[in-house]
Amino acid sequence: MSELQETLRREAAAPTAPGVAAIDQGLRRYMLAVYNKVALGLVVAGGLAYATSSIPVLRDLMFKAAPAGSASSVQLTMVGAMVAFAPIIVLLMSMKTLSQPTPRSTGLIYWTIVSLFGASMGVMVLSFTGLSIATTFAIAATAFGGLSLYGYSTRKDLTAFGSFLTVGLIGLIGSLVLNLFLRSPAMDFVANLVGTFIFAGLIAYDTQRLKTAYYTLGGDEAARGVASNFGALSLFINFLNLFQFLLMMLSGERR
Repeated sequence: MSELQETLRREAAAPTAPGVAAIDQGLRRYMLAVYNKVALGLVVAGGLAYATSSIPVLRDLMFKAAPAGSASSVQLTMVGAMVAFAPIIVLLMSMKTLSQPTPRSTGLIYWTIVSLFGASMGVMVLSFTGLSIATTFAIAATAFGGLSLYGYSTRKDLTAFGSFLTVGLIGLIGSLVLNLFLRSPAMDFVANLVGTFIFAGLIAYDTQRLKTAYYTLGGDEAARGVASNFGALSLFINFLNLFQFLLMMLSGERR
C-alpha cells in the first residue's frame, strides 16, 4: 500500500505542464485520501484485535476455547458471533435508511464497521502466531499495493471482470456455508485459494471504480466524500478478506 501512496504523492508533486487539466491533481489527492483512510482503518482494527485478544475481560466475553478435535483452537462466544455478524447488519440497515447519504453519515458507517471487524479479528490473534500474522500481513499489503496500482493505471475496463468476481463471491459464500457441515480440508483449501483470487481481483476493480466515480461526480464535493467513504470501506473489506484467506491458506503456524 505504501508503494502506491508514494507513487501518487510523486505524481501530485510533479510539475504540471501547461494545458494539463487540474482535475488530475484533484484525482490524486482524492485517491490518496482514500488510501490514508484505509491505512488508518487497518491501524484501528489491529489495535482493537489486540485489545480483544489480550485484555482478559474482553477476551473472555468474545472468545472461548474450541472443543477438542476442532480445526481451530478458539471459537466465538455468542457475543463474539454477534459482533462478527454486526457489520453485515450495519450495511443492510444503512442501505435502507440512508436515502440522502452525506460524508459525515457514511464516515460514521465506515468507522463503525472498521471497529466491529477489528474487535472480531481478535480470534485470529489468538489462533495464529505473531510471526504468521506479520508475514501474511506483509504479503497482503504488498499485493494490495500492486493490485490497486494496476486498477488505478490500467486503461482496460474491469466492469465485466468485477461482475464475474461478484458472481464468484456468491458461490464462494455458498461453499463456505456448505463446508461448515462437511468439514472437508480439501474444500477448505480450494475455498481459500478461490477467495484469495476473488478479493485480489476486487481490489483492482474497486480501485478503478473509485477513479471512475471521481470523474462521474464532477465538482460535487459532498458526493465525492460519500464515494470516498464507501470506496475506502470496499478496499478495507477486500484487504481484510485477502489477508484472512492468505493466512488460512499459507500459514501452518497455529498457536
